[in-house]
Amino acid sequence: MRRFLTDAGSIAAAVALVVGLSACAEDPLAAQYREGDNKGYIAANGFQTTEIPPENRGDPVEFTGSLDNGSAVSSADFAGKVLVVNFWYATCGPCIIEAPRLEQAYQTFQGQDVAFLGINTYDQPATALSFARDHGVSYSSAMAVGDAQLKLAFTDAAPLNATPTTLVLDKQGRVAARIVGELPEASILESIVRTLVAENA
Repeated sequence: MRRFLTDAGSIAAAVALVVGLSACAEDPLAAQYREGDNKGYIAANGFQTTEIPPENRGDPVEFTGSLDNGSAVSSADFAGKVLVVNFWYATCGPCIIEAPRLEQAYQTFQGQDVAFLGINTYDQPATALSFARDHGVSYSSAMAVGDAQLKLAFTDAAPLNATPTTLVLDKQGRVAARIVGELPEASILESIVRTLVAENA
């Protein structure tokens, strides 16, 4: 009986040790958030979101590029507005699923100091425009596939190899929130945008 209790005690201690070590393991996402270094996240399976306090936000993201309709676009076009930037491509399954949710959020903020911009990371303009028509997306996308400078502008702000990813930039153009993975529902993004609209209002 004594031996059984000893063995049981040893097993319990081992389990406690494993749990303790697991608890001490550093979560890279949490570490990046605490550091406020604005380096972006390494994608993991599933949906991840974080909001960055104003004092921890990095420099404004400055970019230029071409839209799917051939027009020029730059960060200066969105000065003083909250800007939602969604990275996507046409054959990305989660991008297809979240498209109507993004459009819903976009429509919610019509007439306010909020703008939406897609950044297509893979397709040609004709494919991007076709996707927008098929899925009812009414805001434009910048084309990044042949634009190294556009990609470079967001390298420190978003994990471009993790698609879809959505950034929300504050009125100063700084990354204030990241959503990595498929947006589960429009209300999550809408809540983040409302908070940023209210900042310095």
